[in-house]
Amino acid sequence: MSLELTCKLKELLQEQTGNGKNGPWVKQDFLVETQGEYPKTICMSAWGDQVKTIQGITPGTMIKTAIRIESREYNGRWYTDVRPWKIVVEGAVAPAPASYSAGPASVAPVTTGAEVDDLPF
Repeated sequence: MSLELTCKLKELLQEQTGNGKNGPWVKQDFLVETQGEYPKTICMSAWGDQVKTIQGITPGTMIKTAIRIESREYNGRWYTDVRPWKIVVEGAVAPAPASYSAGPASVAPVTTGAEVDDLPF
């Protein structure tokens, strides 16, 4: 399940690092505040490359996040994580899509003065 949330970055918490069976990992929790009549504070957990993204944003900035909510059981207790998989600063301009063509934008046909028949039949 994936949801989108527009909110204000409230605070960056302490970065956490460690080594697991799959190698080193990095995680950083951060607090956001939702918009609306009754704003709520939500703690999200950025992992891996998303940590660099969130560290580049100053508190007070409006962001749009696509999040995944996951729960897991450990020793009879349930724990829920809110993980962003996409973070965009509100009002930031998205980069233009790359062109698929490496050649010039338009090429004029070469004519020799004689009528050119370009029909396939």
